Amino acid sequence: MKLEFAPLNIPLERRLQTAAVFQWVLSFLLLAEVCIGILLLLILYNYWFLYIPYLTWLYFDWRTPEQGGRRSNWVRSWAVWKYFKDYFPIHLIKTSDLDPSHNYIFGFHPHGVLVAGAFGNFCTNYSDFKKLFPDFTAYLHVLPIWFRCPLFREYLMSSGPVSVSKKSVSHVLSKEGGGNISVIVLGGAEESLDAHPGKFTLFICRRKGFVKLALTHGAYLVPVFSFGENELFKQVSNPEGSLLRTVQDKLQKIMGFALPLFHARGVFQYSFGLVPYRKPIHTVVGHPIPVHQTLNPTREQVEELHQTYMEELRKLFEEHKGKYGIPEHHTLVFR
Repeated sequence: MKLEFAPLNIPLERRLQTAAVFQWVLSFLLLAEVCIGILLLLILYNYWFLYIPYLTWLYFDWRTPEQGGRRSNWVRSWAVWKYFKDYFPIHLIKTSDLDPSHNYIFGFHPHGVLVAGAFGNFCTNYSDFKKLFPDFTAYLHVLPIWFRCPLFREYLMSSGPVSVSKKSVSHVLSKEGGGNISVIVLGGAEESLDAHPGKFTLFICRRKGFVKLALTHGAYLVPVFSFGENELFKQVSNPEGSLLRTVQDKLQKIMGFALPLFHARGVFQYSFGLVPYRKPIHTVVGHPIPVHQTLNPTREQVEELHQTYMEELRKLFEEHKGKYGIPEHHTLVFR
C-alpha cells in the first residue's frame, strides 16, 4: 500500500481539528474499557476510600440517564468541540419553525458508523442548534449499555446524551409546556453495518416504538436527514449472508451494539487509519408532523403515522439531495 503523507505545512488550525476528531474516535472505542480497567485496579489494590464512595454514589445515581441526564455546559463548551465541528465541517439546516409549546421527536437518519452529525449538532454548544431553535432543549438518546460503564457514564452524560429506553424518552416528552426534543437515531446499531459511502439504506420498517411514544405523549414527529454521514468511513465488505455479516449480526443481537470493521485516514497520512474523512455533514431538519395525543393508540393508528413519517422522510431526502451532490437516481431504501 502506497502511503500518502500529509504535508508538513498544514495550518495549525487543521492539525487541531484532526486531533479533536481523533480523540473523539478513541473515546468512543476505548474510553469505556479504560474506565472499567481503572475501577478494577482500584478494587484490586484496595483503594477502598475511592471506589466504595463512588460505587455507593453510583447505586443511588443509577437511574439518572433515564431522568434527563446530567449535562454540563462547561464540558459542552470545551474548545475541542469547536475544532471537532469545523473538521468536517458540520452544518445544521432548519426547513421549518417549531412551536415551543410542543415536545418533539427528531428521527435522525442515517446512523452512519459513529453518528458524528448527531453528536456535533446536539451534544456541543458550537452547533447552530440554539440559534435555530432557541426555545428548545435537545436530548440525544443512546444505547443504555453506555451508561452501565462506571466513570465513563459521567463523561458521556456531561455532553448531554441520555438513555434510549422507553422510560427515558417518556421522561423527556412529558415536560409540561413543551420545549423538549428527543433525538433518536432510529436505525440503531443494526443500520451501522450498512453505512457505506453512496448507500442510503435505512432500517426503519420495523422500528415503530417511537411512533407509539409520539402518540402516547402527543409529541410531534420531525424527520431529520444527515447528508454526508455515510461518507465518513469505509467498511470491510460485509454483504448479507457472508460469514463476517453473520458474526456481526449475532454479536449485535447479543450485546445490543454492532461492531462494524471500518477504516478511513490516519493522523499524519491519508491512506489508512481510524480518523474519519474530511467530508461535510449537512443535517437537515424537516417539517413537523402534527400528532394528536392518544393514550392508548391502536395498531392501525401506529401503522398510519409510521407510514406518514416514512413518506415525509423520503420527501425530505428527495427535496434536498441535489444540493449535497447526490445523483438524481439515488433514493432511500427502507428495510
